[in-house]
Amino acid sequence: VVSTQSTGRLLAFRKSFVWNRTRRQGNRYPRNQHDNMPRPTGGFLERLDKGLVVGDGGTLFALEKRGYVELGPWTPQTVIEHPEAVRQLHREFIRAGADICQAFTFNASECMLKERGTRKHDVRKINDEACKIAKEIAHPAGGLVAGCLCRTSTYVTTRNEELVKAEVKKQIEVFKEQNVDLMICEYYATVEEAGWHVQAVKEFWPEVPVCASLSINEDTDVHGVPTGACGVKLAAAGADVVGINCHYDPFRCLAATKKMIAAVKASGYDKVHFMCQPLAYMTPDASVQGFIDLPEFPFALEPRICTRFEMQRYAREAYEAGIRFIGGCCGFEPYHIRALSEELVKERDWEPTFPIRWGKFLEKHTKPWVRARANKEYWQNLNPGTGRPYSASLSKPDQWGITAGHELVQQHEEWTSKEELEKGQNFKKQLKKC
Repeated sequence: VVSTQSTGRLLAFRKSFVWNRTRRQGNRYPRNQHDNMPRPTGGFLERLDKGLVVGDGGTLFALEKRGYVELGPWTPQTVIEHPEAVRQLHREFIRAGADICQAFTFNASECMLKERGTRKHDVRKINDEACKIAKEIAHPAGGLVAGCLCRTSTYVTTRNEELVKAEVKKQIEVFKEQNVDLMICEYYATVEEAGWHVQAVKEFWPEVPVCASLSINEDTDVHGVPTGACGVKLAAAGADVVGINCHYDPFRCLAATKKMIAAVKASGYDKVHFMCQPLAYMTPDASVQGFIDLPEFPFALEPRICTRFEMQRYAREAYEAGIRFIGGCCGFEPYHIRALSEELVKERDWEPTFPIRWGKFLEKHTKPWVRARANKEYWQNLNPGTGRPYSASLSKPDQWGITAGHELVQQHEEWTSKEELEKGQNFKKQLKKC
């Protein structure tokens, strides 16, 4: 029989052994503490002023791939119907190195929840539960929680500032009650709507930090406002952080963000920070509506997924451009965020669990030709194959040339009718004849 005192000494010895062995191996933290390694402290803007914040990835796409989100409406009922799935994804992003947990409130405005027969849950309940789940995972790990606003069908249908602000204030009210750490206004095709959302946040909750990012390309928003000027308008609306998210690949989003940086700085907004949260898909052929125009959207985008080494290149280029809020959007999985985190270890003084270190641990592989890949040069210069003989490298985007005001874009609560579907199909056939 082993005494309680002896058992205690044995456990203490084991703990000491793990700690000392880990130190000898050159790591700052023992493996059993690695998941909760110390992170930067302070509020969101304080962390940005000190250096760098890493965002999370594409919650919506990741949960759809796992069978928890309905395609088409892209609304976040999952926080009520499958909360553990949301918790687990947040957990994985935080473990991979994300400092920010975005509450899963994408398309959670009342107007979007009512679109085309979608509504199942109350707007307040969805936003409230999403915040609670994100706080439960992020705060114990030293992360921050962001409330999320995005484009609305109210804007598309009415283009009325008063109605749009009234719509999003229903969400902002919940975010304020939950006392989230920051707000992210994202995924806008027009700077006009984004600016109204930023103003709505500042009017209702002046003290909360606000990020604003557009889903536009290097040239203009869909109304023709130059990308650089869009950044200036967002700063003028009161955004503390401005930038680009979604719709385009990391390097096109970087090009667009760089134009914002130049224009915002030239306009004298010296305290504004910059952000970039792109797609995880390569989109050199995407047109004005981004990857939504690509024929592969949304079911066949996988061949376009960026490698983790392309993500490391993106992280490095973003940091060198002066971007201090670096994350991802649709298609970004936890392993992509881990790649960003690993690239920025020196800047953050933080390393994710099981870093790949350019394949360093392949030195342990049983096959010599795989061991030969255990170096940075190999992975930096790799040109990955698709595995599909004669596969196309680019696609021809759908360019319908329609936006707010066109009858095919009008939104409503009823399920899409057979007549509407036929109109859309006929419109596409006419475009092919042109």
